[in-house]
Amino acid sequence: PVVGKVAPAVVNIYTRRRVSTSRKSLFNDPFFERFFEGMPFGVPRERIERALGSGVIIGSEGLIVTNQHVIAGSDEIIVVLSDRREFEAKIVGSDDIIVLAVLLSNTDGEPLPFLGFGDSDGLEVGDIVLAIGNPFGVGQTVTSGIVSALGRSALGLSDWRSFIQTDAAINPGNSGGPLMNRSGHVIGIVTGLSNPTKQKVFIGIGFAVPI
Repeated sequence: PVVGKVAPAVVNIYTRRRVSTSRKSLFNDPFFERFFEGMPFGVPRERIERALGSGVIIGSEGLIVTNQHVIAGSDEIIVVLSDRREFEAKIVGSDDIIVLAVLLSNTDGEPLPFLGFGDSDGLEVGDIVLAIGNPFGVGQTVTSGIVSALGRSALGLSDWRSFIQTDAAINPGNSGGPLMNRSGHVIGIVTGLSNPTKQKVFIGIGFAVPI
C-alpha cells in the first residue's frame, strides 16, 4: 500500500547534452597529411551524451528534487512519470555541496502527484527504509533495507558529512530518487553508492541526503 501511494510521484529523468569533439584518425599523421592537405578531417563534430537518473515530485505544480550530477551540463531534460506521461523540465536551482538540484517541469497547468517530507532528524540506525528509482534504465524499481548509519561522509560524492547510509539496493540510475520511511514520507534523496572496486555496482553501501 505504501509503494502504491508514493510511486506516482517518483519520476525517471533522462538528459541529453551536445558535446563537440575533434576527429582523430590516421589522417593526423604527418605522412598522410601530404596527400590529404586541406581536407577537413580535423573539423569538430557534435555528438549527443545521454544520462539517466531519478527524481521525486515535491509540489503539484511540477517541482522535482534530484541529484545535481544527474542534470549537470544538460541541454535537455525529460521527466517520465510512472503512468508514462512525459514532460520537459528546466533547472531552477542546484547546490554542489549537498549535490542536489531542483527542477520545474512544464505541465501546462496539469497538477501532478507529490510526496510529503518526513523527519530525517528522527531516524535511528536500524529503521526500515524503501528506495524507488530507475536503476540501469530498466524502469521504476523498489528496493528495501535499513538505515545502516547516520552522519556519514561519502567519499567521491561530496565533502558534506551528514549522509544517511543504507543497505537498500542502489545502482546507477537510482540517483535522485527518494529514500522513504514505512509511512511513505521522504526522509532522504538517494545520492550514490560506495564501491572501492570502482565498478559502480551495488555492494551494500549507499548514501542519501537527509531531507
